[in-house]
Amino acid sequence: MKKITLSIGLLAGILTSSAQDTTCTMFSKKLVLEFNYQTNEILNREEQSDKFYNITVKYGDVLCLHLYDKKSRIRRIITTFFDGSTREDILESKDNVYYSPQGATQVSVGRPKFFIAGTGACR
Repeated sequence: MKKITLSIGLLAGILTSSAQDTTCTMFSKKLVLEFNYQTNEILNREEQSDKFYNITVKYGDVLCLHLYDKKSRIRRIITTFFDGSTREDILESKDNVYYSPQGATQVSVGRPKFFIAGTGACR
């Protein structure tokens, strides 16, 4: 009887727990598209007018970041975590997909910059 009660309790807990959700944002030059990851429905479309575009990530969610600049460019990405720490990455943005790390609460995506290979210089 104890095993049946425990099994029902575990099953109820699994069914009521919230699953991790994925949000997706695509960058193409100055255009920013936010869309539903499962249905591909566009939720928001705007131009990146500031130096950084800030995306808030809900607790437990994952951000799918699609950088689609069509040419070899780089973007500066600053990730802020729930404890206030930050991480800065320089990512290639020709046609790459990146996912936010666990514990991220905000992701700031910089404008695309031209990268000169071999020199380490950006324009």
